[in-house]
Amino acid sequence: MKAGKDKVIAIHYTLTVDGEKVESSHDRDEQLWILLGHGQLIPGLETALEGREAGDTLSVDVAPADAYGERQEGQIQRMSKKYFPQANRLKPGMTTVLSLKEGGQRAVTVHKVGMSAIDVDLNHPMAGKTLHFDVTVGEVRDATEEEVQHGHAHAPGSAEH
Repeated sequence: MKAGKDKVIAIHYTLTVDGEKVESSHDRDEQLWILLGHGQLIPGLETALEGREAGDTLSVDVAPADAYGERQEGQIQRMSKKYFPQANRLKPGMTTVLSLKEGGQRAVTVHKVGMSAIDVDLNHPMAGKTLHFDVTVGEVRDATEEEVQHGHAHAPGSAEH
């Protein structure tokens, strides 16, 4: 079966940036389960996975435009420390996650820490970077009706909701 929209694909991957390993599913010894065509992956990686089958391996470079975009100047914003769960532990250069009013989350980089506020760079930490993925496709299957309704894959043995 070939990967495509409304197919569930299980992958093992390693992400490197500028030759340095950023993360790997092998470290968790757990495949990543994705429902394709529902915005769960950066566009460049999702496109590279389309048409793939179980057992396929691929190496793909994803340009910033197909990943987290180019870095934009002027994206530093001052925010009250109350919006950061562990504000006192944050230091410049660290990455943290902000909860958004409209729902969801956004990864940001700490720029400066003050007495009552923290300046953050709203660019995604991977903005402007070319991402290199080494991927092994473990499984491809049709999504269940429930997975399509929920907009994400349910890994085998996971607690469904």
